[in-house]
Amino acid sequence: MTAAGAAVLFLAGSAMVAMPANAASLQGGTVYSNQLLGERQTLKVAADVKTETVERSKFDSAGFTRPDGTPAITVGGLTNVDWAALVLQDGKFPVTPNNLTVMLQWMDSENDPNSWWLRNNPLNNGLGSGGGAGLGSYDNLTTAASYVAQQLRRDLFSGIAAALDASSAVTVSAQAIIDSPWAGGHYDYGAIWHAVDVPIVAAPAEDW
Repeated sequence: MTAAGAAVLFLAGSAMVAMPANAASLQGGTVYSNQLLGERQTLKVAADVKTETVERSKFDSAGFTRPDGTPAITVGGLTNVDWAALVLQDGKFPVTPNNLTVMLQWMDSENDPNSWWLRNNPLNNGLGSGGGAGLGSYDNLTTAASYVAQQLRRDLFSGIAAALDASSAVTVSAQAIIDSPWAGGHYDYGAIWHAVDVPIVAAPAEDW
């Protein structure tokens, strides 16, 4: 990767990746599909954004290392997709398109996707964050991922865990989250759940 925090997007059927410096600010231009997420996840990239040819193998198998030195499977950057993958790995859930997609929708339902790392607590998790109602913060996003994974393995959230364990359809896992006690208002019983294509956005490197 040429710059920390770059969003790296796999092109389906290609050996190239687009490496925009600030994915959150790009509009128009070419639409790239994220292969790991399947055809649902796309990002419009401005026509003047430079692409760089790299070997796909550099990013395929556990090519990213967490700040604590342990390996992680990611799409090659420091994005919301990468954080979702860390949660799934830490919780020993399958890292699949279904699970990544529902995680991104969940994060989008909790925080603006352009600042998804707010307080280093993307899912407003109360466990270990020192704040009631999920308003606390973590030292970094790696720690936050670990605490979300721990929370999801508690009996209280067994419905979510079961759905993720099975890599259920996105709508099934989303309903499990909505029905759970994670959010007191249950996302207005699904009315404000963000079942959308979530933009891929890099967090500042120092937050990791």
